Amino acid sequence: MNPSSFEQDGYVVIRNFLPTALLTELQAELDRYIRHVVPTLPDADAFFEDRTRPGTLKQLVRIEQDPYFAATLTHPAWTTVAEALLGEPAKAQGAEWFNKPPGTNHVTPPHQDNFYFCMTPPRVLTMWLALDPVDEENGCLRYIPGSHQRGIRPHRRTQTLGFSQGIADFGDADRAAEVAMPAQPNDVLIHHGNTIHRAQANTSTVRHRRSFAVVFYGVSAQRDEPAFARYLESSKSQQMALGLHV
Repeated sequence: MNPSSFEQDGYVVIRNFLPTALLTELQAELDRYIRHVVPTLPDADAFFEDRTRPGTLKQLVRIEQDPYFAATLTHPAWTTVAEALLGEPAKAQGAEWFNKPPGTNHVTPPHQDNFYFCMTPPRVLTMWLALDPVDEENGCLRYIPGSHQRGIRPHRRTQTLGFSQGIADFGDADRAAEVAMPAQPNDVLIHHGNTIHRAQANTSTVRHRRSFAVVFYGVSAQRDEPAFARYLESSKSQQMALGLHV
């Protein structure tokens, strides 16, 4: 891990991140959560491409409400790395599970996580752990190096459930600058809260693209509460417009 690379590029990759036993345990607990807990969750906590088809589950939010994942957020495997990159004590703020199921046209719009989080200063990062082989066919992450140094771009509402806002003026110059980030299971991609990133749809007909992500805020980061309230209202409005019960 290279903190200076993180500061310069706005992202860094750690290969074979978790000890094998911890990765195996995490995967088993995610399977348990999907089988037994997801059927009990409200629409706003479990997003499907088609709710009548369980295999199209594409995103889980607020999974830290489960005791196992609440404990995961304080595990040194995660916190030590986050604090080294942020350069200060940090606390995990939440965990999510993502998927791009095969045979769906789920595109992740270009965005900056801190547009959603509204933290100042932006001492914020996301640790995105690959659970499947990830490449351009099944929708790997794509970063714009150095974009975290240029502030938050204008965002507008999208039609993508789980990503209510995307960069409004994303264009050809952005696409030319971005870097595709393939990953193997247990590789963790870590990006700054202001780093622009996106992902294409999964064009495979058989492969999933699953990942587990944890967000950390440094102790110096404070939330802009009026901006965050506006974001939450926009997100809720989008979910209702897409037919979810929120």
